[in-house]
Amino acid sequence: MVRAAVLPAVSAPLEITGIELPEPGPGQVRVALAAAGVCHSDLSLSNGTMRVPVPAVLGHEGAGTVVAVGEGVGHVAPGDGVVLNWAPSCGSCHACALGEVWLCANALNGAGAVHARRADDGSELHPGLNVAAFAEETVVPAGCVLPVPDGIPLTDAALLGCAVLTGYGAVHHSAKLREGETVAVFGAGGVGLAALQAARVAGASRIVAVDVSPQKEELARRAGATDYVVASENTAREIRALTGKQGVDAAIECVGRAATIRTAWESTRRGGRTTVVGIGGKDQQVTFNALELFHWGRTLSGCVYGNSDPARDLPVLAAHVREGRLDLSALVTERITLDGIPAAFDNMIAGKGGRALVVF
Repeated sequence: MVRAAVLPAVSAPLEITGIELPEPGPGQVRVALAAAGVCHSDLSLSNGTMRVPVPAVLGHEGAGTVVAVGEGVGHVAPGDGVVLNWAPSCGSCHACALGEVWLCANALNGAGAVHARRADDGSELHPGLNVAAFAEETVVPAGCVLPVPDGIPLTDAALLGCAVLTGYGAVHHSAKLREGETVAVFGAGGVGLAALQAARVAGASRIVAVDVSPQKEELARRAGATDYVVASENTAREIRALTGKQGVDAAIECVGRAATIRTAWESTRRGGRTTVVGIGGKDQQVTFNALELFHWGRTLSGCVYGNSDPARDLPVLAAHVREGRLDLSALVTERITLDGIPAAFDNMIAGKGGRALVVF
């Protein structure tokens, strides 16, 4: 038996309870978690913004040590450090054939599987986003584990699995930020802080962080922000004032709210680029009129998992970490146990802090 954070039903409180895991079958890997990040996507799963089968063990950003492997698994072995990959690509769907593995049609098929059973009543549990990282141990398909790059501590490596891949990818793969350009990052949570660091790596000349909380300014500046704007109805005007009344070249929206997306778009220059990373609900409607779309010549694009290929990008990110360009610890504002996850959810709802990291 291992302890895990279980979501019994949509919008129900998380329950920290014992679960029974099966031994890894063919093509499966059992992992003892070293750390797991508490991501806003986990909150979106719990409140129904994103739909997955329940009851479920949540958590999708994690790293740990391989305990056992099933038949046919050759790329990792017991004792290896691994990063969990919550969106493994199938390699055969239309998106994968185009090289767009982050849009794999089959990436989340595993979320409907029976992952484990509750120890108290034997009821079936699903893995929230394939990997069920909010647990002391997990069993996942082999495609959901990637070797930890050399020189990266396991607890730090957990952040590579979502926040850093997403934030870095939004800047480098989606917005394609170039050296000397200006950028605004909306939302200074875990992904936003990673995006700020990625903008610094890209050589942006001005990096504007935007958040509703004045208390996050120091955190944002430490991540690379040259300017900090407390979100208000005047945000777009303030950002244009910082950029010679032109607006930034690119905006990265990490909030997922209609008003924030609209403000991010208005904050860019004529011909600017807005990348939407935040996951919003179906009720969040963003509107534009036809004339402004023509006149401003701006682009607005969605961004899934940073448009990243984890197998390709993890070594790149690790090199940035080893050479001091990315500071993974700067994303973490609190280290907690499994029992601290509900409070971490409350902090996200209140807009407090960066990434909470569950350390096992």
